[in-house]
Amino acid sequence: MGRFSDKVAIITGSSSGIGRSTAVLLAQEGAKVTVTGRSSEKIQETVNEIHKNGGSSDNINIVLGDLNESECQDELIKSTLSRFGKIDILINNAGAAFADPSGKIGSEAAIGIFDDMMKLNLRSVVELVKKCRPHLIASKGEIVNVSSIAAGPQPYIYYTYYGICKAGLDQLTRSLALELIPFDVRVNSVSPGLISTNFLGAVGMGDDVVKKTEEYYSTHRDCIPAGRTGKPEEIASLIAFLADRKSSAYIIGQSIVIDGGTTLVLGMPSHDLSKALA
Repeated sequence: MGRFSDKVAIITGSSSGIGRSTAVLLAQEGAKVTVTGRSSEKIQETVNEIHKNGGSSDNINIVLGDLNESECQDELIKSTLSRFGKIDILINNAGAAFADPSGKIGSEAAIGIFDDMMKLNLRSVVELVKKCRPHLIASKGEIVNVSSIAAGPQPYIYYTYYGICKAGLDQLTRSLALELIPFDVRVNSVSPGLISTNFLGAVGMGDDVVKKTEEYYSTHRDCIPAGRTGKPEEIASLIAFLADRKSSAYIIGQSIVIDGGTTLVLGMPSHDLSKALA
């Protein structure tokens, strides 16, 4: 019997990275999981990982689609309830930063980039929480949002729009926590630093540039005191801790930083990455 036995979890953005690791961990510890993403191939890789770690097909629900679309959100909830009968845990992990094709950064990036990031990183979370709300109240459930140290208070000019979205998500976390705790629903979030996932690749960096970026920051301890990037599994462990009522019952409305010490030294924003990678 795992700590999530008889629990039902929806994990958005579970086709790779932190979302995949979270789905695998929760399933390994007994949860029934709904995994979702846009790529059927990547979602199947997540399912395969769940199987490798002892999960059963009977406890996996798959929803393919774009989380920005209401139809996908509705299907997530409808299929989860149809398959498992309830929703205990909502992990809002789906998110991304998008690069301006012109190469502009900060507030000079195209406003359309801002709109796209706001829709995925914040609006989709607001919509999904609204739709899951009655079911989470019924189960006295848990919400864990995945934010980022890009939310501040230190700025990251390469990710200005992304940071704005995540700062909004942090405020949403705090507001929802107060709003829902009278119904015995807890809301918290995690704020990762630089993690070895496909995040930088999705921004538009090639594999060699991603590798150079991670190596550069890892070897500068004023950027990452731990001397390495984080692992998706480490973030998944923190998410699971916050989703487990027995372990974290008195933690409400917090955004817990997990960044290898990056925000302690504040060196990363002062480095000109374009010169480092030249």
